[in-house]
This record gives sequence, C-alpha cells and structure tokens, in this order.
Amino acid sequence: MQVTISRDGTAVLDLSEMELVLINNALNEVCNGVHIDDFEFSTRLGGSREEVRGLLGRVSSVLESGGARS
Repeated sequence: MQVTISRDGTAVLDLSEMELVLINNALNEVCNGVHIDDFEFSTRLGGSREEVRGLLGRVSSVLESGGARS
C-alpha cells in the first residue's frame, strides 16, 4: 500500500485488490456483524454508522466493478 496525502488534506491510496477486500470485509463486519451501540459507534470508529455504511457501499462498488481503472 502506498499513501499520498496532498496539501488540501485528501489522500490517494494505492491498494492491492486483496487489501481492498480486507477493508471491505472489516467495514462489513463493523456495520453488520458485531453489535456496537449507536452512542459508542462514532466514538470507536470516528464516524457515524451511516457514514461508515456509505464508505462500505463505495468500497463494495469498486470491487464489484472490477476497480477504478482509468
């Protein structure tokens, strides 16, 4: 994995497909597997359950489409 962070605070991640699958699986487990109370969710993960589910959806979309190749 390589990470490039720009001056505006955005990050570009260069991940292998396996790394992206691992991230997808971890997000899925946090959102749908283990139980974390809503009040504790954002404290532990740094974002709301809806934000994390949105990220999971975007990661899953990339995997389903075969990647974001240009």
